[in-house]
Amino acid sequence: MKGSLIILAFFAVGILCGLYRWIPFDFTAHRATTYTLYVLLFSVGFSIGNDKELLRSFRSLDPRVMWLPAMTIAGTLAGCAVASLFIPDRPTTDVLAVGSGLAYYSLSSILITEYRGVELGTVALLANVLRELITLLLAPLLVRYFGKLAPISVGGASTIDITMPVISRYSGREYAVVCIYHGIVMDFSVPFLVTLFCLI
Repeated sequence: MKGSLIILAFFAVGILCGLYRWIPFDFTAHRATTYTLYVLLFSVGFSIGNDKELLRSFRSLDPRVMWLPAMTIAGTLAGCAVASLFIPDRPTTDVLAVGSGLAYYSLSSILITEYRGVELGTVALLANVLRELITLLLAPLLVRYFGKLAPISVGGASTIDITMPVISRYSGREYAVVCIYHGIVMDFSVPFLVTLFCLI
């Protein structure tokens, strides 16, 4: 919860800096956000590759759990397709692109901003932060009514970091490995899915 509030605070400060020109640099005229994204992706890859125990822990996973990321993606896209029926002023591909962020707000919002503009990029940021907040706040209810895998699926890409402690607390510590596996697959899926729906 605290991490998500910090992210929202930085976002709000960024908006103020842009509105009042507190930083004398035009990010829209340069590719600074793209290069920042590259550094972020390198950091994620480096941290995964540097953890020798991570790959070993995947061997203990139940083979049925290996399908969880695919089910998360399928459920998210199905929900977005239904939601697009109630948003007539936006094409279905826009709604699918936003949903394809899978709670990876830093990556998806930058990609969507580059392909579809600042307005939809902002919607993507808020939608994906909201997905993370829902996981943080409703994890106990999700476990109680939908099972121990439910908060992992709802958490999307955030299960590899921010939401993992909460999920482990309510689903059980043994689900931490599932969170990591799920989060890694989500992280690698987001750029392909978002780009696909932005280009259609």
